[in-house]
Amino acid sequence: MRLSAQEQILFAKRLALLHKAGVPILTALKLLKKQARSKASIHIIDHLYTQVENGKHLSTGMEKYKKVFGEFAVNIVRVGEISGTLSENLGYLAEELKKRQELKRKIVSALIYPIFIVFATIGIIILLVAYVFPKILPVFQTFKFQLPWATRSLIAVTTGFGHFWPHILGGLSILIIAIFLLLRLNRIRVWFDRNLLRLPFLGRLLQNYQIINSTRTLSLLLKSDVKIIEALEIVADASTNLAYRQSFNSMAKKMTRGEKISTSLENDEVLFPVILSGMVAIGEVTGKLSDALLYLAEMFEDELNDQTRNLTTSIEPVLMIFMGVLVGFIAISIITPIYNITQNLRP
Repeated sequence: MRLSAQEQILFAKRLALLHKAGVPILTALKLLKKQARSKASIHIIDHLYTQVENGKHLSTGMEKYKKVFGEFAVNIVRVGEISGTLSENLGYLAEELKKRQELKRKIVSALIYPIFIVFATIGIIILLVAYVFPKILPVFQTFKFQLPWATRSLIAVTTGFGHFWPHILGGLSILIIAIFLLLRLNRIRVWFDRNLLRLPFLGRLLQNYQIINSTRTLSLLLKSDVKIIEALEIVADASTNLAYRQSFNSMAKKMTRGEKISTSLENDEVLFPVILSGMVAIGEVTGKLSDALLYLAEMFEDELNDQTRNLTTSIEPVLMIFMGVLVGFIAISIITPIYNITQNLRP
């Protein structure tokens, strides 16, 4: 059972507005249940209503659906109930969920064009190799002169694919399944997630995405008076990249021994840029860590906005060169033998 990002945003925003207007939580949940459209949201709100009706906190009801709401949401609501700032905290939660949703949309939008080009190129290659070339290239094999190396290579690839395509597809399927199973192993997944950040173009984009979410979440938790070690553990749980999750859990353990966050950040420049550790160190010294983290989130978000706008412009030349080389190779493979024939036919 799950709620979409939009459903979670609407739930937090509407509940915040109703609570701020003085509507009791039970009445507010009853109203939200009437407005709910999906079966999952109706079921979850009904569960929350029952828990509150039985005298329990809203956060206690949310605990059962921690995988739906996330550790961050549960803790923000719990802190709001304890401190008497539930409506404000629900507003923070709605705003944070909305920003995360917008961040995901920016990254997806930036990657759609390159992914489309790559898959379109692969599709065209498969179409040519599987259907078009087998009808054209055998004609070249009847020629009396030696074919150019490009044509011979193309004939070899086409013939091989025609004879062994079940084995090729089977091998690719086994490879994909093997990779999927390996990525379920924690150590392999951490290695994979860390090395994703080293990729050109995509790596910096993914790094900024993780840093924005982590710094903003940590800032909001600290402003809500969540203890720093607990806040780091929540940030770790909310991280989708296992390398970051491992790093934040390690920070929480080191803090119990008196080590500063900035020191841990300095020791891992693959995950954390130098400016991040520097700004965090200033925040720790001045006692304004939450403000420093929020500033960093906004700064990296501005950088990510520039990256998403420029990504297509940056990648397009590489894709065009790749497609140009591929099309040129195919054109030379087909045109060269035909040109040789016309030369031999001349008196």
